[in-house]
Amino acid sequence: MSESPAGAPYVPSTAGESHGSGHGNGTGNITKLALGAVGVVFGDIGTSPLYAFRETFVGPHPLAIDELHVLGVVSLIFWSMTLVVSVQYVGILMRADNKGQGGSLALVALISGAIRKSRYGGLVVLLGVFATSLFYGDSMITPAVSVLSAVEGLTVVQSDLAPFVLPIALVLLIALFVIQKSGTARIGALFAPVMVTYFTVLAVLGIYHLVQMPEVLVALNPWYAIQFFLTDKILGFLALGSVVLAVTGAEALYADMGHFGRGPLRLSWFAFVMPCLLINYFGQAAMILGLDDAQAAVAMENPFFNLAPESLRLPLVILATCATFIASQAVISGAFSITHQAMQLGFIPRLSTRHTSEHEAGQIYIPFVNWALMTGVIVLVLVFQNSSNLASAYGIAVTGAMLIDTCLMAVLVIVLWKWKLWLAVPVIVTFFVVDGAYFAANATKIPDGGWFPLMIGGIAFTLLTTWNKGRRLMRDRMTEAALPLNVFAKSAHGSAARVPGTAIFMASSNMGVPSALLHNIKHNKVLHERVVVLTVEVQDGPYVEPEDRFTVVDLGQGFYRLTLRYGFMEETDIPAALAHAPFCGGPFEMMKTSFFLSRQTLVPSEKPGMAIWREKLFAWMMRNAASAMEFFRLPTNRVVELGSQLEI
Repeated sequence: MSESPAGAPYVPSTAGESHGSGHGNGTGNITKLALGAVGVVFGDIGTSPLYAFRETFVGPHPLAIDELHVLGVVSLIFWSMTLVVSVQYVGILMRADNKGQGGSLALVALISGAIRKSRYGGLVVLLGVFATSLFYGDSMITPAVSVLSAVEGLTVVQSDLAPFVLPIALVLLIALFVIQKSGTARIGALFAPVMVTYFTVLAVLGIYHLVQMPEVLVALNPWYAIQFFLTDKILGFLALGSVVLAVTGAEALYADMGHFGRGPLRLSWFAFVMPCLLINYFGQAAMILGLDDAQAAVAMENPFFNLAPESLRLPLVILATCATFIASQAVISGAFSITHQAMQLGFIPRLSTRHTSEHEAGQIYIPFVNWALMTGVIVLVLVFQNSSNLASAYGIAVTGAMLIDTCLMAVLVIVLWKWKLWLAVPVIVTFFVVDGAYFAANATKIPDGGWFPLMIGGIAFTLLTTWNKGRRLMRDRMTEAALPLNVFAKSAHGSAARVPGTAIFMASSNMGVPSALLHNIKHNKVLHERVVVLTVEVQDGPYVEPEDRFTVVDLGQGFYRLTLRYGFMEETDIPAALAHAPFCGGPFEMMKTSFFLSRQTLVPSEKPGMAIWREKLFAWMMRNAASAMEFFRLPTNRVVELGSQLEI
């Protein structure tokens, strides 16, 4: 599941825009955004022609290279692209935007608001979390298989270059992760021109061979896919595991809706990307059918690069490598983006996050995620050795996420959109059958490498759910012993000395007195002239309008309760927000303001809640989380931390 690339060099939507309808109404602006989307969104699905067609014939379940199978496979690719990408994602899911944002987490946030109180609310959230978890496995495999498949084109240029493929791929992949800390704004300007050139070359190569054998276009008729299944039922089913590689990256269209808008993405897909891809796939089929059996067997080892005349194969390898580099960049940036969203929604502990651009809020870099992905990619390349072996591991995470999106879509059209059952049921059943067949076919590849993304997804799912549940239990334990703040304000006013300045006490809940405030008065026996208890709440929507940002309650005696709200796509910069805070006893001057943070040390106990091993895991995650000071961007010389122990 590729999520929105936070490192994308294009302007993300803001809260003040007309969400979901595209950025601006001018034709020129839509065209510009559509070109930008080609450079960022379509890299994953755009690099699929390097290996998707080949893998159906030379993968774990090879097919005979004859007219029946070639036409059947290319027909399957066409109808898969039409049903899954064009109808399910572009046609239906892109209509479901959460204030302009798309993707599994945004969809879950949109749906859960409507069914939160029902018995299915928790299940919907878990489905979204599992789809997110699968994405981390996918984000390791995508760079590995894409870059390897491009560099393997060198063997088509000169066969004795085979020993250099692995080292070159590893150097490129390591370089890709190393440059992340510098941001992609400088090289990002090249993304769109390179990808537009790449897609144009795809179409030109395909047309060259289609002109020589136009009769291959009969495979647009679904009968050729049906005939393939009728003739080879088992092999036809297993072939779906490789055919689905042609639509990997489809979910990126939905996830990146917030960056480019629905209109520009649809324009890019239907007017340019989809035609170029299909022309290339049909061109590969035409080339294979135009060769004798011996030549076809050789060409099928790498049909994409064999489309080009021998003199142009090296430039094609270089162009394809650049395209896979860009596709991998989008996936890595997507991992940063989805991690940031999960942090804001309370599924991942605070991680050190750096902003790589002064102008684009969406360009972020998360070191832990970057190096974890790099380690996983290097291990994958060294273990699987070539793109064909990696293709066996590829697909299970993507089809799993697609199947989950179909489940969420079912809830969406019935509960939120309230479609008539006579319309909703056939649509839902069709996509359950299609996506379910893809997932089942890929499940056969689990022993051959499909276990890897499932293992990564399982680890991520355990971490995400443990953190979410642990935080909830911790808040509950703290609330049980909480003293009402208004009662505390009245009693503390006369029992402690007041000193000049402002004290802001961070609280995870807007109920009760934060433990840092209790410990401060217990040990220091003083209160500042102005005491503000600040709670940061992250909403289900991606953005919060300025007028909804703050809620202030004046409790008297110089005490205030301030609630600060953010969307899950926004940065929690507290000093910047306080500069615009409404009346709260006067403006906030950072040099006269102290921030008090509570730091809990968790003590695993036998209390009902979580298994002991999960409590220990939660405690470990909490110890290794980035400090609240860094996460909320508090001034380092104005922060005081007070600790306590807590049993969950």
